[in-house]
Amino acid sequence: MRVGIGYDVHAYGDGDHVTLGGVRIAHTRGVIAHSDGDVALHALCDALLGAMALGDIGEHFPDSDPRWKGADSRRFLRHCGALVQEQGWRFVNADLTILAQVPRVGPHRLLMRQNIADDLGVRIDCINVKATTTEELGALGRGEGLACQAIVLLAYGDNAHQNGHYGH
Repeated sequence: MRVGIGYDVHAYGDGDHVTLGGVRIAHTRGVIAHSDGDVALHALCDALLGAMALGDIGEHFPDSDPRWKGADSRRFLRHCGALVQEQGWRFVNADLTILAQVPRVGPHRLLMRQNIADDLGVRIDCINVKATTTEELGALGRGEGLACQAIVLLAYGDNAHQNGHYGH
């Protein structure tokens, strides 16, 4: 078994929405990013890549490559999910924590979980998404941006644990 941890942060900039977990959420600001700036999916990709010792999202999708300008981060997640299978790993579960004063994540949480589960080909109960504020402390607390932390568990080989059915 392997554990991977991911973290991503983006500053707010011009725009009228943010994308989190593949969900477009209306907001008074956008994010400054090369792709769509989905901190949840970027953190999750880094967690998956880290668990497999395959580097990080920047190595697989460099921001110096114009192909990824404005890219949908769900494409990145599907790539990482395919690597999990190709490398002989089985996805067990993921837990994501979005850190932001705004926007409110609660109303969008179920769709985020479903998007992630669909992209990884696992059951929705293998994906947890939660959110917290930083109690108005620091840059995130001042509403200057948002961040996400993600952790994943992968198991190697055993088909009995395939597609997030570990221990069930």
